[in-house]
Amino acid sequence: MGEGGRVYIADLAIGPVALRDDGSIEEYELFPRSVDEAVTEALRLEEEGFTLAHEKLGKKLVESGVGSLVVESEDTARHFSKLGLSVKVEPGNNVALSARERLVSLGVELGFFGSEDDALSWLYEVEVEYTRRKLRGAAQKRDMLAAQAIRAIDDIDKTVNLFVARLREWYSIHFPELNDLVREHEDYVKIVSAVGHRDNITVERLVDLGFSEEKARRIAEAAKQSIGADLSEIDIQAVQTLARITSELYQLRRRLTEYIEQVMNEVAPNITALVGPLLGARLISLAGGLDKLARMPASTIQVLGAEKALFRALRTGGKPPKHGIIFQYPDIHRSPKWQRGKIARALAAKLAIAAKVDAFTGRFIGDKLREELRRRIAEIKKIYAKPPKRKREEKPPQPRRARPPRRGRPPRRRRGGRR
Repeated sequence: MGEGGRVYIADLAIGPVALRDDGSIEEYELFPRSVDEAVTEALRLEEEGFTLAHEKLGKKLVESGVGSLVVESEDTARHFSKLGLSVKVEPGNNVALSARERLVSLGVELGFFGSEDDALSWLYEVEVEYTRRKLRGAAQKRDMLAAQAIRAIDDIDKTVNLFVARLREWYSIHFPELNDLVREHEDYVKIVSAVGHRDNITVERLVDLGFSEEKARRIAEAAKQSIGADLSEIDIQAVQTLARITSELYQLRRRLTEYIEQVMNEVAPNITALVGPLLGARLISLAGGLDKLARMPASTIQVLGAEKALFRALRTGGKPPKHGIIFQYPDIHRSPKWQRGKIARALAAKLAIAAKVDAFTGRFIGDKLREELRRRIAEIKKIYAKPPKRKREEKPPQPRRARPPRRGRPPRRRRGGRR
């Protein structure tokens, strides 16, 4: 035993080890060999300063008569003190630093590793898993940021639709032909905000705005022959102000979309790999958070966003909806009606797995889930290529009702009856 009976506790990736002053091993208690369990113990040590392995090691030291310990953190010292040991805190002491430098050889000596190559491979896996979980923990509270951002995009879409409708009606007083020539709202807004008066519309300016030369020529000719009213400069400026604000909303929507992509790749990479960042953020928003989404069964995820239709079906006994917001998934809304429910069920099952992995482990299995989903969709399209035959519903015979008597006439008597 070391001078004065002191023992140093070195917290290593393989578990806590008690060392003498000369670096020789006094006692040890190793973590489980499983990478997941070892990382879990390491994270617990970082958060609480103590693990079950530390408690077992402390009891061994008490039984062997060790009375004085040197540890590196106050939390560890507090827990060892409860076992009746005298503890001193020396962060970064030489004995612990030396033990970490020779971690591989110590692990082989204690039988935790079979060889040096085995040690390096295991330590690499632990470091990757540890980093992934730390990143997951840091990003865990950011799921609602993505939810708020997608709600902001929905609000922007509503506002833009209102503004564009008003802008088209307003500018049509001056240049009504443009309404039919330019169907895309953003292109319409771009022309009004950049050009303004129809007399300023030229082929060159429209080409600079991104229009093809043929379309630019058609718009320019229509502007010269327009039957719209002439507007003053003040009137045009008012219309352009609305157009510029609408154009800024389009730009804001694009920036928020990029932001959601970044956040979703950090918070929910598996969900993003399956359905993309925007639809994934909508699912998190509807569920009320990633943790809540992870605790939902696949059947609930399948109808998220269609709660009104579901409750109406339960109340009236009608057919329940086959899908909710996941209808936006391309392979669902582009498929025939008789395939959509089956594809939605398959997608919801994979989303349930992806949400649980994103919420509780942080591992990335999105590629695997996406490939499995593609195979299942291909199988559905092959098996159910033709619509199912409709079953004839045989109506039960309805009882004949007696015809009501005509007004003003007595009921007719049966032949042979009493007069």
